[in-house]
Amino acid sequence: QVQLVESGGGRVQAGGSLRLSCAASGRTFSTYTMGWFRQAPGKERESVAAIGRSGGSIYYLDSVKGRFTISRDNAKNMVYLQMNSLKPEDTAVYYCAAKPWWSQKSEYDYWGQGTQVTVSS
Repeated sequence: QVQLVESGGGRVQAGGSLRLSCAASGRTFSTYTMGWFRQAPGKERESVAAIGRSGGSIYYLDSVKGRFTISRDNAKNMVYLQMNSLKPEDTAVYYCAAKPWWSQKSEYDYWGQGTQVTVSS
C-alpha cells in the first residue's frame, strides 16, 4: 500500500510561481513512476506531468511545457512540480499519483487527496 500527500498549493497572481510537493509512504518509492494530474471545475482530469523511476523519462502536457518542471528525490520519497509563469487556466485541484515502473496499465494505482491551486488575473 502507498499513501501520497500533496502540499504547496495556494493562491497566486498570474505570472507567479508555486512548488507542489508529494510525500510518499513506504520504502520502495524508487520503483514507482510518479505523475501529477489536475482537474478544473467542469472539466475532465488531465495528466500534467510524469517522471520515471530514475528521473530520466519525463512527460509534460503541451500547455505546461517550458513553464512546469517535474522532479523527484528518491532519498526523501518526494516528487515535486515547480510551476512558473502561472496562468488562470492552470487553476485546478492538483493530484499526485503513483504506479509501479513495470505497470502495463495506463491508469495509476495510488492517488493523493489533492491540493488546490488558484491563479488570479
